[in-house]
Amino acid sequence: MTTARLLVTGGRVLSMDPALGELPVADVLVEDGRITDVRQDLDATGVYERIDAHGCLVLPGFIDTHRHMWQAALRGSGADQTLDQYFATVLHSLAPRLTADDLHLGNLLSALGALDAGVTTVQDISNIAKPTEEHTDALLDALTDSGLRSVFAYGHGTAQDARRVRTRRLHAKDALVTMALNAEAGGDETIRRNGDLARELELPTALHVRGGRPVSRLRRLGVLRPGTVFIHGTGLEAGELEMVRDSGGALSIAPAIEMTMGHGLPPFAAAAAAGLRPSLSVDVEVAAPSDMFTQMRAAFQVGRFAALQGHAGPGAPLLTAREVLEFATIGGAEALGMADRTGSLTPGKQADLIVLRTDRPGVAPLHDATGAVVSAMDRADVDTVLVAGRIVKRAGRLLYAGLPRLLARAEEVRERLAGR
Repeated sequence: MTTARLLVTGGRVLSMDPALGELPVADVLVEDGRITDVRQDLDATGVYERIDAHGCLVLPGFIDTHRHMWQAALRGSGADQTLDQYFATVLHSLAPRLTADDLHLGNLLSALGALDAGVTTVQDISNIAKPTEEHTDALLDALTDSGLRSVFAYGHGTAQDARRVRTRRLHAKDALVTMALNAEAGGDETIRRNGDLARELELPTALHVRGGRPVSRLRRLGVLRPGTVFIHGTGLEAGELEMVRDSGGALSIAPAIEMTMGHGLPPFAAAAAAGLRPSLSVDVEVAAPSDMFTQMRAAFQVGRFAALQGHAGPGAPLLTAREVLEFATIGGAEALGMADRTGSLTPGKQADLIVLRTDRPGVAPLHDATGAVVSAMDRADVDTVLVAGRIVKRAGRLLYAGLPRLLARAEEVRERLAGR
């Protein structure tokens, strides 16, 4: 049997694996899409592709655990919106005007924007009412066409359509695109139905929570399940995050949006006190950029500010750059139940990795690698991106042949919506 071998050579490796640590100079060997070795001076025999990472950082791809990807078709349209204005404008006014083709465009554009920024995994919280199978398939086709590792969190559709997607399209647990259920809260009966559907289809769930005791409510209704991603978690009452932890759930914080739209103080200190390592997320591209550098910086800044100013409670620890980088990599993998596949450069895992340049004037000289990633870098420093061993960006250029036409289509959608 022929083995496809790729070698990333000479980089400074931030493995995010405690056993491997940070390697000042090392190679990463990829065979048939998986990492098989990480160390210095690896044998290059039979290597079909070599990526020179000398003078660069090599680390796992970033993981975004909550993004409404269809909204990339509306990027930047709601920068000044509060949360209530977003609901009224984006969800209730603009969303109904989008066609199946528009939804395909939004998901594909969001996926490519993620890859361009070194985000190799996204959980797509698909919160648009999809009246037909055509709309659902347009969203899914975009994800599968993009080459992004993604979780399609089905929402706002029908149980029948969810069953169709699960049985016909997203039945494999180890595929590049997998499925979850966006089980948003409503009345008690709706919550129970969502829980029953998730159990029937053997799917993890994701839902937005803010304030009060929503986790206690799920437990009371018998639908608090392991593997649930709780989104935001701002303003929860005491004990709710501990309940998330004890149930085997995870927390996704979107610090940039939570601060600009008014969700509340991003709960980094509360998560730490509850023994939860959160993940990070972009949320909505109508009002936030789609890269993880922005989210890491927002997390780092608001987390430290809250602790230093006493807003996070007495004795709240100061976030470190290392912790924030963990949130954006292995923390995201843990939240999505993918820590056995991605999130660190561990031999045996899928080769989802990025190469970051350190020779640009906004980054050099490099004193602390982790600090540079969190505090100084941006998408322009992303040189190379691999997903499952496949090169999707190289030498700073996204390798997607249909990009010019996609951007032209995006402009056509903008003009149509602006005209109406």
